[in-house]
Amino acid sequence: MLARILRVIPMDQGGAQVILSMEKRLTVVKPLKSPHSTLKAKVKYHEEKHKLTKELKAYSISIITTIKELLKLNPLFKEELQIFLGHSDFTEPGKLADFGVALTTASRDDLQDVLETFAIEGRVDKALTLLKKELDISILQNNINQQIETTINKSQKDFFLREQLKTIKKELGIEKDDKSLDREKFQDRLKDKKVPHDVKAVIEEELEKLSVLDVQSAEYAIARGYLDWLTIIPWGVKSEENLTLVEARKILENDHYGLDDIKDRIIEFISVEKLSGGVKGSIICLVGPPGVGKTSIGKSIARALNREFYRFSVGGMRDEAEIKGHRRTYIGAMPGKLIQALKSCKTMNPVIMLDEVDKMGNSFQGDPASALLEVLDPEQNCEFLDHYLDVRCDLSDVLFIVTANMLDTIPSPLRDRMDILRLSGYVMNEKVQIAKKYLLPRNRKIMGLKAKDVQFSEDAFRNIVNGYALESGVRNLEMQIKKILRKIAVKIVAGREEEQKTKKGKGKKEEEEKAKFVITGKNICTYLGNPYFTSDRFYDVTPVGVCTGLAWTAMGGATLYIEAIKITAERVDMKLTGQAGDVMKESSQIAWSYLHSSINKYAPEYTFFEKTLVHIHIPEGATPKDGPSAGITMVTALLSLLLNIPVLHDLGMTGELTLTGRILPIGGVKEKLVAARRSGLHTLIFPKENERDVLELPEYIKEGIDIRFVNHYDEIIPIAFPGRKCIEI
Repeated sequence: MLARILRVIPMDQGGAQVILSMEKRLTVVKPLKSPHSTLKAKVKYHEEKHKLTKELKAYSISIITTIKELLKLNPLFKEELQIFLGHSDFTEPGKLADFGVALTTASRDDLQDVLETFAIEGRVDKALTLLKKELDISILQNNINQQIETTINKSQKDFFLREQLKTIKKELGIEKDDKSLDREKFQDRLKDKKVPHDVKAVIEEELEKLSVLDVQSAEYAIARGYLDWLTIIPWGVKSEENLTLVEARKILENDHYGLDDIKDRIIEFISVEKLSGGVKGSIICLVGPPGVGKTSIGKSIARALNREFYRFSVGGMRDEAEIKGHRRTYIGAMPGKLIQALKSCKTMNPVIMLDEVDKMGNSFQGDPASALLEVLDPEQNCEFLDHYLDVRCDLSDVLFIVTANMLDTIPSPLRDRMDILRLSGYVMNEKVQIAKKYLLPRNRKIMGLKAKDVQFSEDAFRNIVNGYALESGVRNLEMQIKKILRKIAVKIVAGREEEQKTKKGKGKKEEEEKAKFVITGKNICTYLGNPYFTSDRFYDVTPVGVCTGLAWTAMGGATLYIEAIKITAERVDMKLTGQAGDVMKESSQIAWSYLHSSINKYAPEYTFFEKTLVHIHIPEGATPKDGPSAGITMVTALLSLLLNIPVLHDLGMTGELTLTGRILPIGGVKEKLVAARRSGLHTLIFPKENERDVLELPEYIKEGIDIRFVNHYDEIIPIAFPGRKCIEI
């Protein structure tokens, strides 16, 4: 293309912008060598010779019309049009087409395509196409701009009108400004509250600060938010507790089956409160396996006390600011969960439940467990200081209920501040009653079923517990009941749909009989499939070298088998497997040493495993195990292996053994008794010092089990091996 330079515009970053006027098209025939740095080539000029036909004239008029419409929408093209008019003629369709294409924002490929088109008819057609596309884009852009301008203008107009209206109302005394409204709102909140003097002084000081600040300033928003929290706390407001002991016990009985020790503790709390006029600093810790009702009993306690209830979980909490709040210097600062609980409950004496307190963590942001020390200490929580409020708040009227699965992970200073109540697992009779009185009616109602639609026999509940829900709690039991009810719901709906299709009239009595489903112990497998659990027991007949122990876990009680075999070896040795922890490994060493030292008392006719490797294994090797209470079980298994005599059938034992044979007390007595009953053990051996714990348990848990209490291992020999006696040395 042969072009004429019209203007050179220097650029700030260096270089220049050049405006060219295209004169003629040309084709490069071949490049020529040049002694200078300039580029030279032999070219062939293309002379545009054409007649102005009607078609070209029509194209030219269309191009001019499109350019005019573009100029209306985009005035920036006017300067280019003036340059073109000064150097070109509109009567030339080729130049008109080239100019029109220059006004578009077409891609480089499209522009090059027009440039390479020598035929005038093809060129004007392509130019008009590109111009039409550009016109469509400009129209769309113009519509978008108009919409935005309309919205902005409307918003500005509304703003000015509101401001004028606000000013007019203020002049007439009809409406007050935002600052006055905020002040009145905060003062109205405090009318019926007994605000402490130090808090009142802080509020008055903040109100004065608020009055001198500009409403649009950031400091005003911070001060307003602070006053909002200070005034919304229910200072001096308490729930009235007018329930009698009979009403309170009735509420507790309606919500939960069993748990007599928990219910007695709440009745004691209400009684003391009625006599003294208020009990301060009460912290109850409910400890037990999952699914035994720790969280739900908290709601029942709040109902029995006629108090508001607030629950939040501290499991996984790593930031102490969740408890004590953020300092107001931080953006987005808020009070802690306890102040938020008071705001939500609107009283100063709610029941606040801290769930999963044994699963708190700590990080660089602080230790929440340490922050709870002030909250759960009756001597300190009367002057609890939240970092955000920065004023003292009395939490002594709050009843704190803490839940945990185990106490080991709770720091001892925090544990010392709690009244610990243990919720052990449920036995068979308790689970059946809970399913019958609570789980079945509640889930039947949730699923839209009626009492006539489904009935469960007691055998059905027992089979569900034994075969599908052996855990300590009732959560899995409820899931199995839901599963059955869902299948029954499908059958009922399918039957009704089939009935509507056939449209056969049937009597009401016949419909009711057809809709009823009876779940028994025999047909339970049709709804739940084959049982998950057949038995906790590995052996129908106890073999030599095997003894049954009782263990406590976070999920409740469990039976624990200790197996021992002997293998010929060059020297006497003992090996322990089964994921045993350090304490259990030490227990096995103590059992080995004690039996070795006492062999003359228990088996004088035998030598102690000469040239034998004794292998002790604790089954279910994938499960970690630890604790000292398997000491006497290990000695009994080793002695059975040495004597080649099996241990008494249906015998279970638990107790920590010392090197002198003394048996020390253990924990989790109820859980272990529940596990023994579930496994069908009839004789149990417990340490003598645990006799008090066993006597406190309900009779239905101990019924049918012969419990023996021992102080020394010598007393176990005639129980575990009937007919053998310990020889006095």
